[in-house]
Amino acid sequence: MKRLSALLLANFLCVQLFAQQTQKPMIYGSSWMAITGKPMAATAGAMIFQQGGNAVDAACAMLAATCTMWDTLSWGGETQALIYNPKTGKVIAINAMGVAPTGATVEFFKSKGYNFPPEYGPLAATTPGTPGGLIYMLMNYGSMSLKQVLAPAMHMAAGYAIEAQSANTMARDHDMLATWPYSKKVFFTHPGEKRETPEPGEIFVQKDLLNTLTKMVDAETAALKKGKSRKEALMAAYDRFYKGDIAEEFVRGSKEQGGLITMQDLAKWKPIEEQPLSINYKGIEVYKLQQWTQGPVMLQALNILENFDLKGMGYNSSKYIHTLYQAMNLSFADRDFYYGDPYANTGQPMKGLLSKEYAKQRAALIQYDKNDAKIGPGNPYTFEGRINPYIRLLKERGFEMDTTKRNFAPKHDLGMNSPKDADYQDRLWRGTTSIEAADKDGWVVSVTPSGGWLPACIAGNTGIGMSQRMQSFVLDAALNPFNVVAPGKRPRVTLSPSMFLKDGKPFLSAAVQGGDTQDQNLIQFFLNVAEFGMNVQRATEAPNFNTNQLWLSLGGSKISDREPKPGQILLNSNTPQNVREELKKLGYTLSFTERTSGPINAVYFDTKHGTLWGGSSNHGEDYGIGW
Repeated sequence: MKRLSALLLANFLCVQLFAQQTQKPMIYGSSWMAITGKPMAATAGAMIFQQGGNAVDAACAMLAATCTMWDTLSWGGETQALIYNPKTGKVIAINAMGVAPTGATVEFFKSKGYNFPPEYGPLAATTPGTPGGLIYMLMNYGSMSLKQVLAPAMHMAAGYAIEAQSANTMARDHDMLATWPYSKKVFFTHPGEKRETPEPGEIFVQKDLLNTLTKMVDAETAALKKGKSRKEALMAAYDRFYKGDIAEEFVRGSKEQGGLITMQDLAKWKPIEEQPLSINYKGIEVYKLQQWTQGPVMLQALNILENFDLKGMGYNSSKYIHTLYQAMNLSFADRDFYYGDPYANTGQPMKGLLSKEYAKQRAALIQYDKNDAKIGPGNPYTFEGRINPYIRLLKERGFEMDTTKRNFAPKHDLGMNSPKDADYQDRLWRGTTSIEAADKDGWVVSVTPSGGWLPACIAGNTGIGMSQRMQSFVLDAALNPFNVVAPGKRPRVTLSPSMFLKDGKPFLSAAVQGGDTQDQNLIQFFLNVAEFGMNVQRATEAPNFNTNQLWLSLGGSKISDREPKPGQILLNSNTPQNVREELKKLGYTLSFTERTSGPINAVYFDTKHGTLWGGSSNHGEDYGIGW
């Protein structure tokens, strides 16, 4: 009777929660939807839609605008996207992740005293992927010219009213920016004054970036005048960036400041169109990027969670939170050891990792009376009929094989006594932006671009901030044999857009910023809709939690800065007292904040009415426009 009463109370609280007004309104549209990290950048997408562009065109315009606004990324970073093509009914993946440059070896970084490649500066830079990724998407799936989709960004580069968030970030990072001459040239708009960086609301001009974008557009225009096709003209712009005078200045400026990127590195790099990974969760097809991202974590966790009655547990009850926490930890333990660039190492056991049978085995490991602080990687090779070739490395790492459960558990408690601090949380959450675009013809785009964020080291007189994604590599194969730094290799990144189909048609599209929390937030967002019936805006705002029981992908030069913190959980400040007490009894160390849900951006496809519903979290400055 007591258990029935508890369930009735939980269901009552769920109904009350879901009936509450959201802090942001739902966005409705019948023609198109444009959502991203800044209102001005969403407006850029709306402008392209109003000119007749499709969702890919609009997504490219928003990408260009967010890079120009330094919305926690810039033009020298990386772009990764999922695109639903209504002409084929298929989801495709765009891999525009840069690679480690010539000379980026384990020996090189260890000789400089690094435990991981550095967080900032020219040695943190992979080759830029965003310009190539944007041009590739536009060339193959868009309808407009580069000149058209870059017009809003170019207008902004000529001068726009900078918003407080970016302006204050520049002020905060003043001392580091001052160490790089080309960054100082761009960001110190008031040299010698008390505040040298831009003030909120002032017109921020980026002459060098405008010159770079103009060169790309000029290359396209010149090719069209010569009678070249649209694709050939776009490739002319691409080649000018990666092989022409833009590349020369980028490389010169990088090398002058101690960077490794060469002309050959830029010329050899290309974006890749690839097959996304997917699983079926209770009739919904879930699509993620391949294992060079953390995206498969969401697929693994959902496979595990499919074995439980989540709805019956009650939304954000202690049992629900505990079950999700354990499922995510199991999946992250596999991410931390088995994920990496499939083009550099072809042996990742993804078939085993994503099998329903493996998920059942992992689900059976969940203990209901306590948090399992010794969760380690599983042995997915047995589900592929292969022998795990990394048993020796796992033993070196301090893991021993539990033959009864086929699970590798640490002999000691990694990170159990590591203090939680603001720097750690910043690295866990470290942001980027996200882009969602959809149109009435059925095109859907979900992008999580990043890299080149503030404080950015700008490459010469290009106006382009270099990526900092090298820090996501490891230097020790015992940490992850698939993610050891090497020239020409992609780091295993956190960037992770999502797409969901139901009955073969788009159901949801979503992405979020936030480093290692991206798939944590997206899993909970999806379950909010799929299990608890929330609308898309409520699902983006609903309180969730973050686990710290994983290896950080960003920041921290010491091993101890990045190792897991078992049992640490970040909860929403509104978490009921009884849930807090129950989680403490399970061995969790609790911390609280008002910010736990994102910012998530998403689109729901109302097939009954043929309309688009946009959701944008109440955290951050993310914004959407629909028509």
